[in-house]
Amino acid sequence: MSNLNELYDAILVGKLEDAVKVTKIAVEEGVTPHEIINQYMIKAMEEIGSRFEAGKVFVPNLLMSARAMRGALDVLKPLMQGQVDSYIGKIVIGTVKGDLHDIGKNLVASMFEGCGFEVINLGVDVSSDKFISAALENKADIICMSALLTTTMNYMKEVVAAVEASELKGKVKIMVGGAPVNDAFAKAIGADAYTSNANAAVVMAKKLIAAN
Repeated sequence: MSNLNELYDAILVGKLEDAVKVTKIAVEEGVTPHEIINQYMIKAMEEIGSRFEAGKVFVPNLLMSARAMRGALDVLKPLMQGQVDSYIGKIVIGTVKGDLHDIGKNLVASMFEGCGFEVINLGVDVSSDKFISAALENKADIICMSALLTTTMNYMKEVVAAVEASELKGKVKIMVGGAPVNDAFAKAIGADAYTSNANAAVVMAKKLIAAN
């Protein structure tokens, strides 16, 4: 008999093997992916995010929790094919062209997944064409861009302009983040939102989708 509170605890402390084990048992017992994700996985990721915001845990803790969550999610994904209502929304995420940094971006992507979003992670060095084609192909709600260098952050403006010139105009929201990026820069390039950390990104993405 599965005790799904153990899944919540395993994700919270970042125990990958325990998270996968409890999830597999729950699936065998007929617990739905929807219940597992919404009642335990999302709540665990929200809690670790809140602790991070409060300075009670740090980036390594977030990474361990995200790893445990992804392991559990991998068990559930085959059962969720075609279940559109299983997700809050779809996010295309990537580090912009010319920038090869991905630790922060991957952490944000993991938090999105753990909190109920479907994520299409394009990796690093992503061109405007690739962002747009992925958003169109996947019917994305949000394009999320990351940059760690002052020399690459300006490429975000090109992506925003490309979105405005495409059939995505008015249909997709744009979020930006990364060390050199700030709210003023986001406003200046026409992005819909800037967030400074993974937990804030999840909160903002939920707001943008609700407003849409």
